[in-house]
Amino acid sequence: MSSTASGKNGTWRNWGGNVSVRPAREVMPASVDELAAAVRRAAEDGLKVKAVGSGHSFTAIAATDGVLIRPQLLTGIRKIDRDDMTVTVEAGTPLKRLNIALAREGLSLTNMGDIMVQTVSGATSTGTHGTGRESGSIAAQIKGLELVTADGSVLTCSEKENPEVFAAARIGLGALGVVTAITFAVEPVFLLTAREEPMPFDRVLADFDELWAENEHFEFYWFPHTGNTNTKRNNRSAGPRRPVGQVSGWIEDEFLSNGVFQVAQWVGRAVPATIPAIAQISSKALSSRTYTDLPYKVFTSPRRVRFMEMEYAVPRAAVTETLRELKAMVDRSGMRISFPVEVRTAPADDITLSTASGRDSAYIAVHMVKGSPYQAYFTAAERIFTAHEGRPHWGKIHTRDAEYFAQVYPRFGEFTALRDRLDPDRRFQNDYLRRVLGA
Repeated sequence: MSSTASGKNGTWRNWGGNVSVRPAREVMPASVDELAAAVRRAAEDGLKVKAVGSGHSFTAIAATDGVLIRPQLLTGIRKIDRDDMTVTVEAGTPLKRLNIALAREGLSLTNMGDIMVQTVSGATSTGTHGTGRESGSIAAQIKGLELVTADGSVLTCSEKENPEVFAAARIGLGALGVVTAITFAVEPVFLLTAREEPMPFDRVLADFDELWAENEHFEFYWFPHTGNTNTKRNNRSAGPRRPVGQVSGWIEDEFLSNGVFQVAQWVGRAVPATIPAIAQISSKALSSRTYTDLPYKVFTSPRRVRFMEMEYAVPRAAVTETLRELKAMVDRSGMRISFPVEVRTAPADDITLSTASGRDSAYIAVHMVKGSPYQAYFTAAERIFTAHEGRPHWGKIHTRDAEYFAQVYPRFGEFTALRDRLDPDRRFQNDYLRRVLGA
C-alpha cells in the first residue's frame, strides 16, 4: 500500500481519501539547504508552504494550494549517540524504518502508536500516541528538533536551546516551521509480553483503574451493540521471545482483523440492519492469546481496512463516565456502528498543545468504515467528549476551533504568540490552521 496517495494531474490525497488538493508545485528536497531554499522561493512567489508525511491525518492539516513539500528524500538515521542514548533521524523517515533500524542496533523507542507507516515528523507533529501508564506519546520522547522557519533559516531546539520553541514545536501542527530532523530518546531494546483477552464491557469499566495501574500499557476495544470488549495488556518481559505463530498470526491479524473485518464492513454497509448481529460474532471471534516479541512488533499492527476516525482525549478520571454516556447514546440512537471503539491512556506531559498537556488523559477513538455516513455518529460522540473538556487529536476528524482550544488548553496563547514570532506572515498557514489556531 502506498500510503502517500498521489493522484493524477498533480492532485494529492490523504490515506482516508477525504482530503484532496492541487498544489501550485511540489518539491522533494534532498537536503535541509534545498528545503530552506524552497521556503524562501515560496515567499518570493507569495505562496504558502506545507510539508506532508504519509497522509495519515484525516484532517486537512497538511493541505495546501501553494508549495507542497514531500520529505521522501530526507530519510535515514543521522546519528546514534550511545552516551546520551539518543538517535537523530531525518524528518521524512517512516516510523517502520526507524523501528527496524533501531532494533538492529539493539535499541528501541519506549512507546509507540499502533501503526508505523507515518513519517516521524508527521506522527509527532499531530500528536500520535499509543497507550501507557508512565510513557507518553511519540512526541514526548523527543529530545531535540531542527526546523526550517518562515524566513528560510534553520533553528534547533531542545530543553537547553530555544526551550520555548522546544515546548511547542514537538507537537507543532506544521504551524511553526518545517521539521527537518528529530532527536529521540532511545533505550536498550527490550521484550514485551502482550496478553489479549475478551472481557465484558461493564467489568472493564468497573476495574479500569486497576487494569490501568497494574499494566505498563493497557488498552481495549469495545464493540458497539454488544457488551463485549477485547483487552490488551503489554508489559516488559524477561523473555524468551515467543512471537505469534505465522499461521495463527495470519488468522488473527490478517484474516480476522483485516479480511473478515473487511467483509463484515461491506455487509454492514449494504445491509445496516445486520450490524448488531455481525458485531456479536466479531466481538467473540477473537480469543485470548499471549505472545512475547520486540516492542514494535507488539505495539503496532497493519490496518488494511480504510476508515474515518475521530479521537478525543478526556481527563483520565472521566473515562468510564464518558464511555457509559457513549454506549447509552449508541444504544438509544438507532445508529448502526460496525467499527470498535478504541480506548487508550497517556500520562500528563509538558508539550504546549499535546492532547495530554498538563493532565493524565484517556483517549477514546470512534471509527466508521470509509464511504459510510459517519457525520451523525461523530457529531453525537463529539458532543459527549466536549462536555468532558475533551481535546481532539490534531490529525483526526473534529469540528473544534481556536475559541474552543483557548478554553481546553491553558497554554494555548503561548503557542499562538510563538507562531506570531516565528511565522508573522503565515507562510505555513492553511484553512485548517486558520480554524484551529485563529487567523
